[in-house]
Amino acid sequence: MNSVASHKILGRMQLSALLMAGTMLACPATLMAQQVAPPMVPAPAPEAAPSATTVQSITITGNQRLEAQTILSYLRLRVGQPYDRAVLDQALKDLAATELFSDYQITDNNGALTIQVVENPVINRVILEGNKRLKEDKIRPEIKLSPRQIFTRSKVRADVARIIELYKRQGRFAATVEPKMVQLDQNRVDVVFEINEGPKSKVRQISILGNEKFSDGDLKDEMATKESGLLTILSSNTSYDPDRLAYDQQKLRLFYLQNGYADFRVISAVAELTSNKQDFIITYVIEEGERYKFSDIEVESELRDFRPETLKRLLPMKTGDWYDAKLVEDTVESLSETAGLFGYAFADINPEFRRDAENRTMAITFNVAESPRTYVERIDVNGNTLTHDKVVRREFRLNEGDAFNSFGIKRTENRINSLGYFQENLEIERKEGSAPDRIILETNVEEKPTGELSLSAGFSSIENFLLQGSIRQRNFRGLGQQLQASVNYSSYSKSVELGFTEPYLFDRNISIGGSVYRRDLNSFNFINNDRRTTFQQVTTGFQVNVGVPLTEYLSAFGRYSLNYDDVTLDRNLYYFGDECDPLVAGRYLCDAIGKRTTSLVGYTIAYDDRDNRIRPTRGQSLSLNQDFAGLGGSVKYVRTRLSGSKHFNLGSRFILNISAEGGYIYPLGGAPTPTSDKVRLTDRFFLGEPQMRGFDIRGVGPRVVRYGVVDLTDPANPVLDTSADAQIDDALGGRAYYQGRLEIDIPLGSGAKELGLRPSVFLDVGSVFGVKRPTLTTLADFRDPADGLTKSLCRNAAQGTVQFATRPVGDDGQPIGNQYTACPENFSQLSPFEERFFGDTWMPRVSIGAGVNWNSPFGPFRIDFAYALRKEEGDDTKRFSFNVGTQF
Repeated sequence: MNSVASHKILGRMQLSALLMAGTMLACPATLMAQQVAPPMVPAPAPEAAPSATTVQSITITGNQRLEAQTILSYLRLRVGQPYDRAVLDQALKDLAATELFSDYQITDNNGALTIQVVENPVINRVILEGNKRLKEDKIRPEIKLSPRQIFTRSKVRADVARIIELYKRQGRFAATVEPKMVQLDQNRVDVVFEINEGPKSKVRQISILGNEKFSDGDLKDEMATKESGLLTILSSNTSYDPDRLAYDQQKLRLFYLQNGYADFRVISAVAELTSNKQDFIITYVIEEGERYKFSDIEVESELRDFRPETLKRLLPMKTGDWYDAKLVEDTVESLSETAGLFGYAFADINPEFRRDAENRTMAITFNVAESPRTYVERIDVNGNTLTHDKVVRREFRLNEGDAFNSFGIKRTENRINSLGYFQENLEIERKEGSAPDRIILETNVEEKPTGELSLSAGFSSIENFLLQGSIRQRNFRGLGQQLQASVNYSSYSKSVELGFTEPYLFDRNISIGGSVYRRDLNSFNFINNDRRTTFQQVTTGFQVNVGVPLTEYLSAFGRYSLNYDDVTLDRNLYYFGDECDPLVAGRYLCDAIGKRTTSLVGYTIAYDDRDNRIRPTRGQSLSLNQDFAGLGGSVKYVRTRLSGSKHFNLGSRFILNISAEGGYIYPLGGAPTPTSDKVRLTDRFFLGEPQMRGFDIRGVGPRVVRYGVVDLTDPANPVLDTSADAQIDDALGGRAYYQGRLEIDIPLGSGAKELGLRPSVFLDVGSVFGVKRPTLTTLADFRDPADGLTKSLCRNAAQGTVQFATRPVGDDGQPIGNQYTACPENFSQLSPFEERFFGDTWMPRVSIGAGVNWNSPFGPFRIDFAYALRKEEGDDTKRFSFNVGTQF
């Protein structure tokens, strides 16, 4: 018996042909067809010669990496074993099944079998080309081919299928993958997956058949999947997703059940891909059924603390109301929470439905089964890699061994969420303990960045461009400590501050903190386009504060600060000789200059039951602040502030925030003067941006406006230019202020939510007032009593003399023009101007606007547009502001 059986793989560079060949290998009949040796024709031989049908020897050739014994282990051929053509065919199939060889054949020389193989190459590299929407770190974990593996056709096919499936999950159903192979020396290859990602397959149309009670638009609004269009260009829900399709069916069912249609069902939901694989058309066929009402509503309880009569009166549904499955579900949850208040953590509450199809009514009995009171067996905290366990555990309102209480669990969740260290909407899982009356509270946290690096920028009509930078770590060393540093720079102010806070001193519920700072404040105004500094205040100081909780929601804080202030004016502009010139600077500025020390002790009583201090959705806060200056130092006053806020969840993720605050400062000691206020300019309240959007920094409240452009063509009748370009103003602040804000957070679709967009609309109201009217300079101060004409003033600081200017004289010794502006040598000229006092009124300023928060790739971004609806003469308005930062 002398024959050769073989199978060879054709094609090296293009793997598509190779994959087709791999498919053919699965068919035994094809294997037979692929044999290239001539048919095995029996040669004449003596009868009953055993050597003709027995394997005499087996020789393996062509193997490089695989041992001969290893190859033989894959075969059923053995020396001394009888064989025929079918046995050799099976040996070829066994070799093919290993996928280790690109070529293999068996040569038969009268029972001496020679198996010649060509091993599959070793993979050198796996290369991805053309993938832009899906990065390599998303694709490589899904593919099985890797360097130094043996190349096999099945793995190539599987990896192509996996890559295409990844793109389908991204909504790219037109994606194709072309595998190619690059032959290298030493029987090595590079495998290249050429990817054509194609366009994202969108949902072109959603059709609904069978709806009569609700329009297509009403039902589409309930779905997560949206039709592609201009209004949904930012949404990611316009791509087709089978899981989302199933979710939408549940949403439709819930919508109808909430509106009383208890028999509603989705008959079919079909998604059809268009011929170009770029769009889907989704068709729903539904059956609405009849609408039901509630009939008899009962409560039956086996818990001794639950009185059915009392609970029934508290149920939200009444007989005759339209049936609402969501209301039933919420009632079950509410009853479970109520049971939790009494210590029944695993209360079994089952609603029993009795449907009357003829009368279209639904009767419900809420059955509260008997269950034991439960106690906390153990508290587990998982997932915290940076934050210490004690930072989480100290926020728990229950301890191990305590009776279970659902209110304590909810309060604990709110406190942990308020830390801002972990994922939003953290929930504590409840698990059965070692006994029926034991419960395990498991807190699985996901830590998020607690460091904040922020940069803010804005544009002001007064300050032009301003910058602020700060760095803060709210969970320093994982102990909940706060460390911060900030630097501000603008035309208005410069400051640097360092601070540290320990929220639990010696692991007790006592907070202590402190800060040191240096603040340089420049108050300025403009003459035409030139900025002119009015006064400069340099404050250097420190503050120490301590806080203790009085109750769960009520806390008390104390503080002490010591500040050294140095207020100065530009001597070249505002001094006449060695003293401040009230005529130029104004008495209000002259009274502010000097060096003072403020020793201040204060306290705060704060009530706060908001569900989240960082991003609250419900609850309120109220605080009373009082500061007493006069414990040493040269400044004495009492300053009182009261503030409060209330958050309402309006439903559908709309959040309303109403806040208000106000304050008053009362001077202690000091002799009053007819022309100055006893409260220093630098200690008064100021109002404007950012507290009141729509107004500039210190843009609201009492101020002195100076009009410096006077037409003296007729000195007897001067004309004052009161246009905005011809005036400068100085904010004076006030003893009292109030401010209110109403703001609504507007939810957006899932696409905008994924981008981190959170818009809001707001209304701001406020005023600052209560300052003594300062002495002002008017045009009458420049009128010469000798002739009644308005003239410039000529002043000599060295001599301390002031006189009226004269008319300029020409070369011929004759006066020129009608204006009196000429001064003698060594005299400075002061042109006529007039000051007016505005804004000292309690009447409210009102602004409205809209803003948006964006968690951008480079950090949190906030932009506001506001418009002042009501303002007083002299107020400075501003319509645009923004800031940006990042987290680490």
